[in-house]
Amino acid sequence: MGARKRIRANKIKESKKNQYFAKLRNCPTSPRKMRLVADMIRGMEVNKALDVLKYSSKEASNRLEKLLLSAIANWQEKNEGVRIEDSKLIVKEIFVDGGRTLKRIQPAPQGRAHRIRKRSNHVTLVLDNLNNNDTQTEQ
Repeated sequence: MGARKRIRANKIKESKKNQYFAKLRNCPTSPRKMRLVADMIRGMEVNKALDVLKYSSKEASNRLEKLLLSAIANWQEKNEGVRIEDSKLIVKEIFVDGGRTLKRIQPAPQGRAHRIRKRSNHVTLVLDNLNNNDTQTEQ
């Protein structure tokens, strides 16, 4: 690895130390359905987002609730001795990308076949402090 790549890699590594995120890979739900639930909690405070996900009737909300709890655990790992209630965490970013698609065949009349696409997705959730978010926008 060259010097420039090493310096760039170290910068990226340092910036990730200040981010609190969790990723969900290859979730067997279509990205379109997952985005509906992700849009509900984008920008919300963490406790309110957990309540919304807990009482949502969508099937994808269970998976996003677990992902949010994982992101909170990652935040606690990096911030020992700080209470969550005092920090005012918010869901800064949440985005859903398409994952791999399993292609299956459904038999159809007269010897034909229809293709069934079983879609999956990748979800990335980033947390941030509410007061950190304000100071970044002022600069």
